[in-house]
Amino acid sequence: MRADSYAILAISALTFLGVALGRWPGLRTNRASIALVGAAALIGIGGLSLQEAFGSLDLHTLTLLFSMMVLNANLRLSGFFGWVAAATMRVAHSTRMLLAVLLGTSGLLSALFLNDTICLMLTPLVVDVARRLGRDPIPYLVGLALSANIGSVATVTGNPQNMLVAMSGGLGYVPFALALTPVALLGLLLAWVVLILVYREEFRPGPLPPPPDLRVRFYRPLLVKSLLATVALLTMFLAGVPVAQSALLASAGLLVTRRLKPERIFADFDWQLLILFAGLFMVTGALEHGGWTRTLGEALHGLAGRGLGGLMVLTALLSNLVSNVPAVLLLRPMIPATADPQKAWLAVAAASTLAGNFTLLGSMANLIVAEQAARRQVRLSFGAYLKAGVPVTLLTLLVAWLWLVWGPS
Repeated sequence: MRADSYAILAISALTFLGVALGRWPGLRTNRASIALVGAAALIGIGGLSLQEAFGSLDLHTLTLLFSMMVLNANLRLSGFFGWVAAATMRVAHSTRMLLAVLLGTSGLLSALFLNDTICLMLTPLVVDVARRLGRDPIPYLVGLALSANIGSVATVTGNPQNMLVAMSGGLGYVPFALALTPVALLGLLLAWVVLILVYREEFRPGPLPPPPDLRVRFYRPLLVKSLLATVALLTMFLAGVPVAQSALLASAGLLVTRRLKPERIFADFDWQLLILFAGLFMVTGALEHGGWTRTLGEALHGLAGRGLGGLMVLTALLSNLVSNVPAVLLLRPMIPATADPQKAWLAVAAASTLAGNFTLLGSMANLIVAEQAARRQVRLSFGAYLKAGVPVTLLTLLVAWLWLVWGPS
C-alpha cells in the first residue's frame, strides 16, 4: 500500500459521497463539479499523475455518450419526441390504457435513446395531458420515471451505466439487447400492475374524455435527416459495427448541415454528464493506483462470489449508496475474475439500472422528472414515489435474476 493511500481513500470517499448527495453541504456544487474537483485533488496530492489520469479515461464510453447526445439533440430540435408522445397519447381511451401507452412509449424511447433525455422531453407533456383530462399527474409522473429506467435496461444506449458496462465488457449491441430486452418488457408489465394497485382511485375502470389538442411543432427536414441517421445507427449496430464507432459515424453525419448551426446542437448537450464521467474515471483510476480497488474487491468477494444473485444485491446496494455509475466503476475490476464474466456484466447492468427505481434519488431520470414537474407546480414527493418505487424495484430485480440464471444462455 502506498504512503498516500489513505489520503487517496479520503478524497475519493468525499467525492463519492458528494456525487451520491448531489452536493457538498454549504457549497455551491453539483455532481459534475464534485467529480472534477475530486479528480483534481487526487492529481494534486500525487495520487496519480496527469498522464495516468488521462489514461484512466474510458474514451469508448465518452465517445458513445457524446455521439448519442448529438443524435438526441437533433431529434429534440426536430420535434420528434414531442410528436411521438402526442400521437401515442391520443390512442388512450381509459386511465389504464393511458398509463400503458405512457409506460410503453417511455420504455421504448428510453431503450433507443438516453433515458434522461426522454424524461426531460416527456415530463411537461405528461403534466399538461393529465391536467387537461382532469387527472392527478403524480401516478403518471411516477410511471414515467419507472418506465424510463426499466426500458433503458434493454440496450447499450439506454443509459450511461449500460454504455460503461458494454464498453468495459466488450458486449455488442445485439447480444446485450437479446439478453436484457425480456427483462425490460416484463419489468414494464410489472410496473403497470403495481401502479394500478397502488393508485386504485386514479385507475378505476372508466372512459376518458376526448384527448386534448396537443399541437407539436416539428421541423421536417431535420426530422427526416435525424430519422435517417437513427436508422443508419441501428443498421450498423445490427451489422456488428462497434457501438462507439457506429454512434460516432451517425452523429458526425448529423453535424454536416447547411441549415442548423452547430451551436444549437451543442447548446442542447448535457455537458455536466460528460464532466461527471471523466472525473469519476480519474477518481477510480486513483483508487486503483492506490491499491484500494484490489482491497475493495477482496472485501466484497464473499458477496459477489455467491453467484449472480449476490453480485446483483451488491450492485443494487452500491448503486443506492453512491449512485449507479460510480457503483459500476467500483465493481469493474472484479467482474473479469467471475465464473462467467459476460453474464456478470449483464447482471451489473440490470441491477445498477433497476436499483435506480428504489427511491426518488436513485437515478438522474427520477430527479429530472421531479424537477421538471416542480417547474409546473406539481410536487412529486419522496414518499409518493416510494410507494411504487420499492415494490417495482424488488420485483424487477427478481425478474432480472431469474431470467439471467434460468433463461436461455
